[in-house]
Amino acid sequence: MTTAAPARPGAGSAPRTPARATARSRRGDTARGTALTVLTWAIGLVFVSPVLWLVLTAFKQEADAATSPPTLLFQPTLDRFQAVLDAGFLPYLGNSVIATLVSTALVLVLGVPAAYALSIRPVKRTQDALFFFISTKMLPVVAVVVPLYVAAAEIAMLDNVWTLVVLYTAMNLPIAVWMLRSFFLEVPKGVIEAAQMEGANLVRVLWSVMLPIMAPGVAATALICMIFSWNEFFFAVNLTAAQAATVPVFMVGFITSEGLFLAQLSAAATLASLPIVIVGWIAQRQLVRGLSMGAVK
Repeated sequence: MTTAAPARPGAGSAPRTPARATARSRRGDTARGTALTVLTWAIGLVFVSPVLWLVLTAFKQEADAATSPPTLLFQPTLDRFQAVLDAGFLPYLGNSVIATLVSTALVLVLGVPAAYALSIRPVKRTQDALFFFISTKMLPVVAVVVPLYVAAAEIAMLDNVWTLVVLYTAMNLPIAVWMLRSFFLEVPKGVIEAAQMEGANLVRVLWSVMLPIMAPGVAATALICMIFSWNEFFFAVNLTAAQAATVPVFMVGFITSEGLFLAQLSAAATLASLPIVIVGWIAQRQLVRGLSMGAVK
């Protein structure tokens, strides 16, 4: 009768050692991924918490909004939102929408050809032109408000929303040219050369080749210009009055030295932020793709 040889210690476990190491490594990667996800959510909540508290305060009564320590349990109400609408919020909203959308459209109409020329067909003084564009952003706004006020008064354009359109266009055009030029430079040269070999002229290359490729970059530029225009306050408060005032000017009216205003101001801020947040939410995919193209690296 033949007996089986005794198994050597560790002979059966040696082949399983790499598998155990791999499983242990995977568990470690999973734990690190989970910890990183929790940390990311925690940091995100820290940054978003002021906005969440703003929205929460908008649903409070003024007495609950002014308590210290803050009141966490309360009866939600829409009275503050109704008070904001009754105070004439919609005309201010309309002025902001007109100034923001029209100025952003003009920025793209003027900025796309300028950035295209400075990136595809640069000249000897291209860097000087780019520096001139960006240098206009270095001038303090308060230094030009008096000449602008006098000029607007001379041509009867004070308290006119189209004055804000022109100023917002001039304000956003330099940064738009810089961003769009960076997006143009990201387009492979081979694509442009192939289109030119097919007989496409400069306008056709721009419209049919370049813009479809860099559409996310254009969307990112447009959204940033919209945010700058929507939040602009200094020009609006100094050059407008009753007819052309925008949402930021409207919100200042809720800050008074008498009575409680925190809940109503929070409701106004929530309504003022809602349009641009909705636009950003809709365009978030294009925005992320556009910013990843190198415009703000």
